[in-house]
Amino acid sequence: MKKLKYSKIRTSRRLQRERRHRRVRNKVSGSAERPRLVVFRSLRNMEGQLIDDQSGKTILGTSTLAPEIRSAARSDENPRVKQAHAAGKLLAERAREKGIEAVVFDRGGYKYHGRVKAFADGAREGGLEF
Repeated sequence: MKKLKYSKIRTSRRLQRERRHRRVRNKVSGSAERPRLVVFRSLRNMEGQLIDDQSGKTILGTSTLAPEIRSAARSDENPRVKQAHAAGKLLAERAREKGIEAVVFDRGGYKYHGRVKAFADGAREGGLEF
C-alpha cells in the first residue's frame, strides 16, 4: 500500500477495510492441517477460499457465481444472504472431500454480520469447525 495522508486513509472505506484486514491477519494464520478460510464480499457476490499460509497456496475456493449456487434462493426476500449461506455450505462439502475438517476464519476486515455471517454459518452447517 502506498503512503497516504492519515486523513485520506480515514475517509476511504476500502483502505479502512484493508487496515482492519491487516490487523486481523497479524493474529490469524492458516496451516496445512488447519487452513485459513478467508471471505471476500463485493456488492453482489461472496467468495471464500481455503489458504495454507505456510506454503502460500490456495487449497480451494468457491463463489456465489458457481452454477450450483446461482439458482439457489432466487425468489426469497433476501437472496444474497441465502446464496452466501449456500456458498459456505458448498465450500465446506468440498473441503471435507479433501479431508479438511477444521479451519481458522478470516472475516477479511468486514463486520461479522449479514452475508459474512451467513457464509460462516453455511460452512459450519456443512461440517467445518472454527
